[in-house]
Amino acid sequence: MKLAVVGGGSTYTPELIDGFARMRDTLPITELVLVDPAADRLELVGGLARRIFARQGHDGRIVTTGDLDSGVEGADAVLLQLRVGGQAARDQDETWPLECGCVGQETTGAGGLAKALRTVPVVLDIAERVRRGNPDAWIIDFTNPVGIVTRALLQAGHKAVGLCNVAIGFQRKFARFLGVDPSDVHLDHVGLNHLTWEIAVRLGGPQGENVLPRLLAEHGAALADDLRLPSAPMDRLGVVPSYYLRYFYAHDEVVRELGSKPSRAAEVAAMERELLAMYGDPTLDEKPALLGKRGGAFYSEAAVDLAAGLLGGRPGAGSPYQVVNTYNNGTLPFLPDDAVVEVQAAIGARGAAPLPVAAVDPLYAGLISHVTAYEDLALEAALRGGRDRVFKALLAHPLVGQYTLADGLTDRLIAHNREHLAWA
Repeated sequence: MKLAVVGGGSTYTPELIDGFARMRDTLPITELVLVDPAADRLELVGGLARRIFARQGHDGRIVTTGDLDSGVEGADAVLLQLRVGGQAARDQDETWPLECGCVGQETTGAGGLAKALRTVPVVLDIAERVRRGNPDAWIIDFTNPVGIVTRALLQAGHKAVGLCNVAIGFQRKFARFLGVDPSDVHLDHVGLNHLTWEIAVRLGGPQGENVLPRLLAEHGAALADDLRLPSAPMDRLGVVPSYYLRYFYAHDEVVRELGSKPSRAAEVAAMERELLAMYGDPTLDEKPALLGKRGGAFYSEAAVDLAAGLLGGRPGAGSPYQVVNTYNNGTLPFLPDDAVVEVQAAIGARGAAPLPVAAVDPLYAGLISHVTAYEDLALEAALRGGRDRVFKALLAHPLVGQYTLADGLTDRLIAHNREHLAWA
């Protein structure tokens, strides 16, 4: 089995390598190709990857290359984890929206739109090159904004599934609170990428007992602390929102907070420099503890489970179900079939089949519908370009929604991303 990771020079990659090594019985990789144009980073990451495999007794071959076409040739699955413009572009995404009093964040709001505009054309080019040489390969997208990027891939006819680590993080956390194996925890996870709610937590499978009320009663304060939200909203709503709902539920508070400290991108860039120095140590043969602060917890396990399911195996946790991003196809009846939703799905060789979802409260359905409309316009802007399309997408976003704000943000977005926008 051959897998390729596009963006293999990322400091995330050792987390992925560690999972591949530990879960080799679930996903028996014989060849892993790390593809990245940044040769200096790739050399450091590739060296550590080989040492991790060796330490854990994995006999798979690890190849590094800057040549995309040769790297993905013959791959059974291609995992995308790229960042167009690097941390420098992310720093801008998190900074210039604050000038207009809006959230500066890399996956939602104006910054998220900027990332989508930079990313979608690049990802589609990569996917087309994969398809030309290897039409049967699955594409697993971990590149943000995952929902918009996955929809672009599916709309272009690619065999693609989007992946985020938010759900698996909740699954592991709930399992720890309950004292059970993660495979016993089934999430009723509903919404769009980075706009989701856990509306039930079931033991034993999709029809199991809902223990969410118990979790909120016994661990609500700890959950609220992790999400940096007051416990009152969870208590009143009876659900657990993802961390990203904080940008909606506490917008003004978050804007004040973000404006008073360095950007997350600046923090991550400093962390990456430290990590890369560690990766260059020839005695290091395991992922360093610092990587846990980089983000992406349980990313490797989610990726292994998904790849194993798509390639005909069973996820390592013993369940055929996983939260992924895929076509709605009637799952949420208030959305178009071709919207991309993030829900629990049955994973198999034919792809992801969403499980039925209980009726969604209008409180959540309304925001989901609103952001879906924005994503429609964002994808149109990413595919066709043009200032008017960017403006319309921003005006449609619930975190913007005002004419003068959308106008000012449009000018800033284009000015800061001109080198990445072919039409600008």
